[in-house]
Amino acid sequence: MLKGFKEFIMRGNLVELAVAFIIAAAFAAVVKTFVGVIMGLIGKVGGNPNFDDYQPGGLPVGVFVTSTVTFLIIAAVVYFGVVLPYNALQERRARGKEEEPPSDEIALLTEIRDLLSAQGSPSSGGAHEPRR
Repeated sequence: MLKGFKEFIMRGNLVELAVAFIIAAAFAAVVKTFVGVIMGLIGKVGGNPNFDDYQPGGLPVGVFVTSTVTFLIIAAVVYFGVVLPYNALQERRARGKEEEPPSDEIALLTEIRDLLSAQGSPSSGGAHEPRR
C-alpha cells in the first residue's frame, strides 16, 4: 500500500509541480507587495486609486474597476519584470550556442539517403531499366 503511494507521489512531474506551486505562491506575495508600492505611488500622484465606491447610476462597478486596474498593474509587473528579461536571457543563450554536429547515426542515414538518391537519378547513370 505504501509502495503504491510512493510511486504515485514520485510519478511524472508531481514533485516539480508542487515545487512550482510553492514558488508561485511566494512570487505572488512579492508581486502583490510591489503592486501595493505602485498603487501607493499612483495614489500620491493622482489621488487614491481605489474605485470601490464608484457607482454610476447606482450600478456598483467600482470594485470591478479597482480589480481591473490591479490586474493590469500585476500583468505589467510580471511582463516587464519577468517575461522580458527571461526572453532576453533565452535569446542571449541561443546566440551563444553553436549548432552541434549530427550524431553518427544521423550522419550514416544521411549518407545512405544521398547514395540511394544518386543511384536512382537518371543523370547519374545508375538508373536501372525495369524488367519486361
